[in-house]
Order: sequence, then structure tokens, then C-alpha cells
Amino acid sequence: MQITDLNGARDIGANCLLAEIGPFRILFDCGLHPKKLGRNALPQLDRVRGFSVDFVVLSHCHLDHAGGLPVLLREHPQTRVLCSPASRIVAARILRNSIGVMMRQRDELRIGEYPLYTYSELDAVEAALTPLPLGAPKTFHENGDEITFTLYPAGHVAGAVGCMVEYRRRKIFFTGDVCFHDQETVPGAAFPQGKVDTLIMETTRGAAEVDDVSREDEVRRLVADAAGTLSGGGSVLVPAFAFGRMQELIHIFCRAKKDGRIPAETPVFCTGLGLDLADYFDAMARKTGDVKFHRSLMKDLGVRALREFEEPGVDVPEQGIYLLSSGMLVEHTPAWRVAANMLGYAHNLVAFVGYCDPDTPGGRLLTRTNVDELRFADMNFISRVLATVSRYDLSGHAPRERLMDYAFSVEPRVAVLTHGDPPAREWFEEEFAISLPKTKTVNLEPGVPAEI
Repeated sequence: MQITDLNGARDIGANCLLAEIGPFRILFDCGLHPKKLGRNALPQLDRVRGFSVDFVVLSHCHLDHAGGLPVLLREHPQTRVLCSPASRIVAARILRNSIGVMMRQRDELRIGEYPLYTYSELDAVEAALTPLPLGAPKTFHENGDEITFTLYPAGHVAGAVGCMVEYRRRKIFFTGDVCFHDQETVPGAAFPQGKVDTLIMETTRGAAEVDDVSREDEVRRLVADAAGTLSGGGSVLVPAFAFGRMQELIHIFCRAKKDGRIPAETPVFCTGLGLDLADYFDAMARKTGDVKFHRSLMKDLGVRALREFEEPGVDVPEQGIYLLSSGMLVEHTPAWRVAANMLGYAHNLVAFVGYCDPDTPGGRLLTRTNVDELRFADMNFISRVLATVSRYDLSGHAPRERLMDYAFSVEPRVAVLTHGDPPAREWFEEEFAISLPKTKTVNLEPGVPAEI
């Protein structure tokens, strides 16, 4: 077997691994890099130009894993995209929103090659999506040979899966992004046990030491800090990923209102894709049974659409909770715009609830003190950072120790490290060398094939 990382760097970016197993060519995911623009955001798809791609295993529908699918399928229209039933429901909607974002960036940033794909090309994506029941092996026959795929719940977000690939008695397990503990909308991962030959695993939190604080404690702290901010006359900005994290926060704040920890009359403002996806989560809950969400939560929480933005530096006109995308406070997003209003006022709270890449505005903001400034270049504005900025560990990624626990349980001959920055991968390399010395660890070099 040969594996090539088609992401352009050792980071969390345009996630896409090419696995050549016997006569089969398989891509694990095909995403867009969140910190790059134009065609530079795509994986190195020229590596498969002129060759057939038999399958794409879509681990889940975050854009860093799914955003490049329409471009791939333009050149490989016969490729089958294997996914969970829940991902089949929501994939095209998320890609459609991406087109709208690219069109705005084309106009605002003058990126002439945007959008990278069109609305009509999403029909090809929907036709290629091949949902597999979770836990049920599916064997495909090609040219007298066969290969078997089995999808398992990965817990990370609605529809997320890991995938076991079996070929001639060889077992390769791809974790995708994984979360082993239960979240509000999805249960934790239920991965297969027993030895595997090759384990391809994410390493997102490899550089993060885990403390003794539980997820439940972090939820209680978030709600208590939000309530304290509101009682002090301030507002709360919660930057959240539109797909997954926003729906989880809707659950959390709805329960907090019902039990009186947050005043029932507190308005909660949302906008854009996160609002729209509530209906898709409702459909996934009804049709697949592995997602916990009902659209009535929106009414119970009193969600209101955010329709206008104040001028930068002017505090928000109505006190409340602003639950807005994006989770890393990326430029040109609703959370970014509202941050320009709220950061300059000490009575406000900005609450990060997930991973923030250090190079994103959210990541930079989390390292600043209250006397620092944040530049909003697209608005020609600089804000002092007077609001409280806090992080709450509600990550949808497993801590490094829990991933190693799983590695111990399957005792791979080879562990392939992916989806992590260099310090995260280095921790796993060192840990494997100490704890599983018989396992060969492969830290893929971008674009360089590795024989496994």
C-alpha cells in the first residue's frame, strides 16, 4: 500500500489522503484549506490527474474535509463518494453555502478564480454520494478484485465516521476527526476493536495537555460566565462553527434557560448557515436516528436572526447572546463583524468554545491581554481588547491520551499521522516510540508517497 498526503503542508488544512491499495485508488476526504484563498486552498489534485479515483471516503462535512469534492468530481465524474446517511443529507447544503462565501470573497478581495465550482456542479456531488449503513460492511468488485469498507460513528459532528478498509486480509482503519465522549447532538465514537495493520489517525490536539476539568464542568462554567456577563449589563459573543458546534450550543443555552441559569427573556441572535442547518439536523435526527436535535429548540431558545451590523467600535444595540459563525473568528464572518462592536467594552464576554488555529484571529486573540488591540483591516478599524476573552473546552476532537488509548487497543503495525500541526504530530511520534515501540510511525511528508 502507498499513501500520499495531498494537503500542501503538515497542518490542519485541505485534508486529503491518497491511498493506493492493490488496484484501487482511494481518497480519504477532499477538503479546502481554511487559511488559503483561490486554488491554493485545494489539495494537490494534480497528483490524481490522468488517473482514475475509485472512491472517496468522506469522513464528515466540515469544509476542510469536504470542500474540494466538486472540483475533484469535475475531473473524476465516475468516482463514488462513500459517506454516512447523515452526511448524505447535509453535504450539498454546506457546499452551496461555500459557493456564496467564495462569491463574496471574489468581490471583496478581488479573487477572480472564485467560485471554484458552481451551483450546477453540486448535482454531480449529490449523484456521487453513496451512503453506507453504519457498521455494515460493503464490498465492491472491480476488475476481478474486491475491497470492503465499513463505516463507524466517529462522534466528532453529525454524520462523522471512521472507516475500516479490508483488502486481502489487510485491515486499514482511518479515524477521521474523532470525539470519544458524548456531545449534545451526537454520541461519542464507537470504533471497532481488535488488531489492525495500519491506523491512520488525526492528531489535532497532540500539543495540548489535558487537565482534570470535565466537559460538564466547562459547560457549567460557560453558562455561569454568560449569566454573570448578562447580569452586569454586557453581552456574550460565542463564535461557533455553523455545522455542529452551533447546534450544540443551542442545546446548552436552551437547557440553561429552562432551568433558570440564564434569564428566559434573554435574546439569542444567530444568522446565516447555522440557522439554516437546524432544519437539516432535524431531518438527520428523524431519518438516521444517530443525531439528537429538533427544530423546536430554536423556538424554545427564542432565537432571533441578526439582520444588521453596527458600525465598528459601537457596542451592540441590544443586550443578549450572539451565537455566530465562525468558530475561529475568521475575517468577513458574522462573529468577526460583531467582535468589532463588542471587544472595546469591558462589560462584554467573547467565549471561544472549540479549537482555534493559532494563525487565525481567534487564535491570536486568545493569546492577547486586555490592553492589546485587534486590527480589523477589512473595516479599516482597530479595537482595544477590553472585553473578557475566555476559552471553554468543548472541542469535538479527542484529547491525545484518548487517541493513544485507542491505538493501544488495536496495536497497529503502522500508525500514519495526519490532520495536525507539527508539534501535535511530534508528540504522537514520541509517544508511539515510548509506549508502542513495535509500531512504525509515519509522519507523512506533503506530496511524497510513503510505502506502508
